[in-house]
Amino acid sequence: MSITKEEIKHIATLARIGLREEEINKSQKELSVVLDYFKKLKKVDTKKINSVGHITRVNSVYRNDNIEECSENVHKQIMKNVPQLKDNQIKVRSVLK
Repeated sequence: MSITKEEIKHIATLARIGLREEEINKSQKELSVVLDYFKKLKKVDTKKINSVGHITRVNSVYRNDNIEECSENVHKQIMKNVPQLKDNQIKVRSVLK
């Protein structure tokens, strides 16, 4: 499957990246190779293969989010180092807008 220069330019526009002409040519060749590989993968018979959610079978590598009580003195020490408070809670800048 060959991807066109116009498609590469459209992808670059969507990704908000500028590409020089030689980068467009390189990206066209590389992405075409990747798409050809996916085309080959579509032909593989996977009907007898059991699906897995994760190859290592690990459910979660993160610790549980548990509330740990601390003494009033420790709480005050922590709150003294906070840049901004609002209603006795730590105020942070908005991450999502």
